[in-house]
Amino acid sequence: MPARGPLSTAAVGAAAAVAAPRLGHAVYGNGRVLALVSPTSAIEWLCLPRFDSGSVFGRLLDAERGGSFRILPRDGERTGILDYLPNTNVVRIRFVEDDAAWEVIDFAPRIPRGLDVDVPIEIVRLVRPLRGLPRLRVDFDPRPDYARALVEMRETAAGIEVGGLAAPLCLGTNLPVSYILRRTDFTLDRPLFFTLTWGARSEPPTIDLMEQALDLTIAGWRAWAKTCALPTYAPAHVLRSALCLKLHAYHDTGAIIAAATTSIPEAMGTRRTWDYRYCWLRDAAFVVEALRRLSHLNEGAQFIRYLRDAIGDDPPQPVYGIGGERDLSEELLPHLAGFEGNGWVRRGNAAYEQRQHDLMGEVILCLDTLLGDPRIILDEPQHYFPLVARLVELAIELAPQDDTGIWEFRTMLRPYTFSRAMCWAAIQRGAKIARRFGRTSEAERWERIAAAERQVILTRGYNARLGYFTQALDGEYPDAANLLLPTIGILDARDPRFVSTVDAYAEHLTVGGFMQRYRNLDDFGETTSAFTICSFWWAEALALMGRLDEAMALFERLIGHANPVGLFSEDIEPETGRLIGNFPQAYTHVGLVHAAMTIGELLEAREGRVRAWA
Repeated sequence: MPARGPLSTAAVGAAAAVAAPRLGHAVYGNGRVLALVSPTSAIEWLCLPRFDSGSVFGRLLDAERGGSFRILPRDGERTGILDYLPNTNVVRIRFVEDDAAWEVIDFAPRIPRGLDVDVPIEIVRLVRPLRGLPRLRVDFDPRPDYARALVEMRETAAGIEVGGLAAPLCLGTNLPVSYILRRTDFTLDRPLFFTLTWGARSEPPTIDLMEQALDLTIAGWRAWAKTCALPTYAPAHVLRSALCLKLHAYHDTGAIIAAATTSIPEAMGTRRTWDYRYCWLRDAAFVVEALRRLSHLNEGAQFIRYLRDAIGDDPPQPVYGIGGERDLSEELLPHLAGFEGNGWVRRGNAAYEQRQHDLMGEVILCLDTLLGDPRIILDEPQHYFPLVARLVELAIELAPQDDTGIWEFRTMLRPYTFSRAMCWAAIQRGAKIARRFGRTSEAERWERIAAAERQVILTRGYNARLGYFTQALDGEYPDAANLLLPTIGILDARDPRFVSTVDAYAEHLTVGGFMQRYRNLDDFGETTSAFTICSFWWAEALALMGRLDEAMALFERLIGHANPVGLFSEDIEPETGRLIGNFPQAYTHVGLVHAAMTIGELLEAREGRVRAWA
């Protein structure tokens, strides 16, 4: 087949000219690949060979140039019914057309092998007739390297090879290859398979092998789901969030990414577009704790090994590549139109250069819970103490200094209250770890410093005149990050200062019933979207304060804004309730899990359901 330039539209077809759909996608993967598929059957986002590699299918960020992989009826793209096979990350889309019906099954093989899993860099599509004889065609339109690579597709004995890449990208199928290359209509009278593999497969694909891979992948996901210690409150929503969070953990290193995508804007028509396909230590620590509460510990054990390897002997930075890369320099990709034409497509993230002093607290909190959990066996756990000591001493040094804060203000260095509180958490929990390892002198010194730090935060972080904890010490602006103060133990949720803070935030930080991060101007002007995890923090805060009915009402309203398969992005557009921002967002699903777990535990206590069989 002749070579195509990266901006050619000939291969896209007339049906591809429709606008990129909103975030109604399902995500699937296996720890090495992540793909987003829409209800039309279009795979609109897939990066290979890693989560943070260039996109192979990027229609999400450019409907015309990005590339996708679709199974189309003869009259063009149509919307099917998208869902997950129960308790799995296997996606099913069902289509009905007149007297014909068919389904598309999408999954990434995740094959149990003893105590481990086989996770090839591969996705599989099964297309099955359900009724009648559907007439379909395949639109296979890879556009590697964010649609910058010159693409040539060659017919091979096993299928199609996409050339011009660092490794072969191979499409295997039992459909005649000429039907794919020429986009020929065909009659679906038997199950078809399509495997897209980075590199060579160990054996030629067959329909029997793909059906077997599907069965084993389903069984593996359901075995994983069975071991989730779900709350009695909103268990189905928590399970879907847990399955989503698992997809964000990179199998090879233990890194946990913030989201599967880049450059879906926080607000349409703005430059607020970021690449979230990297491992923020903060976000990863929150994910580890959410999974730990659900009784999944392997992800945490793998993450702290990654953490030790990534930091090494260097100063810690807020975010790393999934292979431990430290340089994540930003690059704009102006040839892509952006999500729904928004523009400002980026790869890389300049946050790696920022000063975010809260990260010591999140990391130490994570290490404290994991190192103290008797279910986790680590070789020589005391070998982690030098890392703990280094982070605690860094927290002591940096606590009085200004930083860019949890919200990553690019130029606004301030003495942020939440950053100072997390430095306190690092020192206080570090002392606890020191006592666990018999390091009494360090523990006593850190405890004295932590006590003094707590006084600073409670005195200067709370504005008595305004009645709430402020974004910065001695400040005036509210900041939703302070809703986490009781969860790190710096004060009780029933403390009048915190109660008044929550009530004030409900008045000053909410728009359309959603909690925003802050309302003051930042580097890019006014922020308009609601950062979704903040609303889940709000629900959890209400529960901890004893206002369970309010917490449940808010939680129920929030989960009503999930997409049809139960997934959330980073933000909600208050005026429309529309999902916006990178997707799916691990942080949001962490907030859902913690809020549901806390509400469930307190609800059981209130109703006396704290005994077996109660």
